[in-house]
Amino acid sequence: MHSNQARRCADITLTNGGENSILCQQTPEVKLLGPSAQGLATTLAGSEILVVVGPTAVGKTAVAIEVARQIGGEIISADSMQVYRYMDIGTAKPSAIERDRTRFHLIDIAFPDQQMTVSEWKRLAEASILEIQSRGKVAIVCGGTGLYVRALLDDWQLAETPGDPALRSQLRARCEKAGPQLLHRELAELDPASAARLHPNDAVRIVRALEVFYATGIAISDFQRNDRERANRRPARRIGLTLPRPELYERINFRVDQMIGAGLEAEVRWLLSHGFPAETGSMKSLGYKEMAQHASGQMGYSETVSAIKQNTRRYAKRQQTWFRGDSAIQWIDVSAHNSATVAGLILSRLEKEHGNH
Repeated sequence: MHSNQARRCADITLTNGGENSILCQQTPEVKLLGPSAQGLATTLAGSEILVVVGPTAVGKTAVAIEVARQIGGEIISADSMQVYRYMDIGTAKPSAIERDRTRFHLIDIAFPDQQMTVSEWKRLAEASILEIQSRGKVAIVCGGTGLYVRALLDDWQLAETPGDPALRSQLRARCEKAGPQLLHRELAELDPASAARLHPNDAVRIVRALEVFYATGIAISDFQRNDRERANRRPARRIGLTLPRPELYERINFRVDQMIGAGLEAEVRWLLSHGFPAETGSMKSLGYKEMAQHASGQMGYSETVSAIKQNTRRYAKRQQTWFRGDSAIQWIDVSAHNSATVAGLILSRLEKEHGNH
């Protein structure tokens, strides 16, 4: 087991597939940095949550940690890949040092061959928020999975979306045989809105969208639109971090190089050799899919690295488009600012809004 998965954890567990999965780890010592921060923390705790979003590699986690340290906050990861155990390097999970500085929730809560649905993540996030606020702390939701964030903030009633396990199994079999791209084209004809949002390789969500349509005759995007129309928006301060595209792409390329240097290939080979084949849903995600293809001889090394960088840049562009659709997000250009400076800008804005300056 990786070192950061062997950490002492407590409080909330998820029963999934007969296993108890850790939802949060030990509570580090937190020191508030002055009366202004303390006043803001008192105002936020129990009434609102703070949300930090933006594209991959923009620096969300580092900024959220700095904010958390100053207002006594705890971070709820809104990353659809950081939920998986053993997938550390390719998901850019917080380091052991970062976890020592700040308490995180919803990291390492499922095994790579388990499916984490949006509704399940939302349920766990809501439980974490209540638990954090019950201790007088500020809940900080931080991540780049826009669907998770919107489902939580707009209180989507996802459990009401119908399902058909038998139909789902048939669609999965078709997907494994013909490939997700074929089913994505099928979805584009039946539910163009969902197809436009989903990557052609996102087999899990493509199958789910087709399942809902064939089971009900109604597109899953229509269910989601109804959720949005009746949304009961959760009180939250939404902060978006952004960079000019050339600088963001440079950061993405640098991060991929760091992941490669940190042992991404070894991590993928370990997963492949421990019962998590390339066909596993989580193994089709960014970095893992390409490296698994390299491990099987389908791609050369340099081609693999280039593909990871290119696909990550494309993903970042889709993230930016998604988050720009939320008019409540206050954007901060983080160019030429380190994480501590950006955290200070966020706190200054919040203090002015809450009259704590």
